[in-house]
Amino acid sequence: MNKLSFTALACASLLSACSLMPGYQRPPAPIPANWPVSQAFDSVKNDSYQRNEDKGWRHFFLDKTLQELITLAVAHNRDLRVAVLNIELARAQLGIRRADQFPTLNAALSGSRTPNSSGEISSSYSGGLIVTAYELDFFGRVASLKEQALAQYLASTEASATVQISLMATVAQSWLSLLADEELLAASRQTLASREQSLALVELKLRHGAASELDVRLAQTLLESARVTLAQQQRQRALDENALVLLLGRALPAAALAARTGGSLASLQLADMPAGLPSDLLTRRPDIRQAEQLLIASNANIGAARAAFFPRIALTTGAGSASSALSGLFKDGSWGWTFSPQLVLPIFDAGRNQANLDAARAARDIAIAQYEKAIQSAFREVADALAGGDTLARQLKASQALLQAESGRTRLTKLRFDNGAASQLDWLDAQRSLFAAQQALVQTRLASLQNQVTLYKALGGGLLAVTANGLP
Repeated sequence: MNKLSFTALACASLLSACSLMPGYQRPPAPIPANWPVSQAFDSVKNDSYQRNEDKGWRHFFLDKTLQELITLAVAHNRDLRVAVLNIELARAQLGIRRADQFPTLNAALSGSRTPNSSGEISSSYSGGLIVTAYELDFFGRVASLKEQALAQYLASTEASATVQISLMATVAQSWLSLLADEELLAASRQTLASREQSLALVELKLRHGAASELDVRLAQTLLESARVTLAQQQRQRALDENALVLLLGRALPAAALAARTGGSLASLQLADMPAGLPSDLLTRRPDIRQAEQLLIASNANIGAARAAFFPRIALTTGAGSASSALSGLFKDGSWGWTFSPQLVLPIFDAGRNQANLDAARAARDIAIAQYEKAIQSAFREVADALAGGDTLARQLKASQALLQAESGRTRLTKLRFDNGAASQLDWLDAQRSLFAAQQALVQTRLASLQNQVTLYKALGGGLLAVTANGLP
């Protein structure tokens, strides 16, 4: 081994041995080992939920139209585009920090012509290779900054994955809302037509003396109420469609327009998403991994702040040619070299270095709190989704039974009304209850499906298929 190699090896060993960056230890997760126990979790058994084998987002969103919408959103959504570009920005900043660990070699050529006291012109020319202010990182300041940049780059990739999963879930929920709007509009139009017929029938009876003015007013009230509801739902459908178009970054495709008119929530299927153990959230949720990378970056910054208390050694060196005539450059006898080390030892800085270290430690403590909060928020989101899934399933079953009962009641009341055994008020009340039951069933089915999507998002689903470069 030659002298130069030995020196380089010694410097590398010294650099690694003198790092002042604190050793990183993952904080314990501030969450229970099991999911909450309450009546909302009657069907949730902690020991029955194993970590879900991630098969990709297409195995959860089974509907072809929804898959097309998600693909379009990932390709055109601007928020996701910003998140991906932030990765490129963080990658470039990491490249800068890595470059700081190596000397920068430049070629330089300079010349000057200066008059002296006797009026003669003296010339000076130089050219060669120079290394300017290369810092010997004996105390790990540059290495700590590089580790900080690396952690921030990894955090940006996790942030992009978080945006992608959130975008996929939001597109799915928006599409479900649009399908629900269509079902509610169809029910409203049907109800409006039925009440127009009822009003015409009551007016006919009024002309023949078989109904009172009060019966007419009751029929008109229900008719106008249906018109109000129809107008509200038309506005809501327009708002939901605009929201979905914004998510997609372009207009709805023809297949989605056709599926919106002919589709229904009952026919849309989502795969079951079994929950993982609480500890799995640490590895499945990209937002938790992002918070941990930011914590690692804050931890590395402490090393850089500590290193500021120690001497900083910088080297400026060069090798080249110098001559009093431009034609004499790079000729024999004109070659030379310079070696200019500089050592800066902090003596008095009015407490600036200590303040920087205190700020770095405070930032690390903040990052710990944010990491713990991310875990707690994730645990609550999953627990809420599990509770919602169980209770909404029971609510959906009850809503279906209610609609069936109201449909039977309306049919029997109509028969009684036609045969004079029921009053106009009974018939109108049955219509009102049936319409409310139809709306409640659609809304409950929507809430149940959206809750499934929420659970998928809360568990960090589809991670293997989600990348910063888009979907497969």
